[in-house]
Amino acid sequence: MASSKEYLKFILGQLAELDEITYRAMMGEYIIYYRGKIVGGIYDDRLLVKPIKSSISYIPKAAYELPYDGAKEMLLVEDVDNKEFLTGLFNAMYDELPTPKSKQKK
Repeated sequence: MASSKEYLKFILGQLAELDEITYRAMMGEYIIYYRGKIVGGIYDDRLLVKPIKSSISYIPKAAYELPYDGAKEMLLVEDVDNKEFLTGLFNAMYDELPTPKSKQKK
């Protein structure tokens, strides 16, 4: 099941206080970027984030879920109605997220 544009718009609205929130559509789902780094994504109208130390400590009781078959488990963010919680989560994760690899030009 693909994610809806409405859910994407809702999540982007919840994160509106953060600068440089972008997304990329990928096979009916959406990858979410914060200041150029992948934080997680929207899969089947669920917000999932990378299970790194900072996100695990920020939401210690979060369920681990698969975004799609064959993928690594990610943390399910259930409290998407709380803007302060979401912006705090993304800010807590930012420094620990890997910098994207630059693409080699042919």
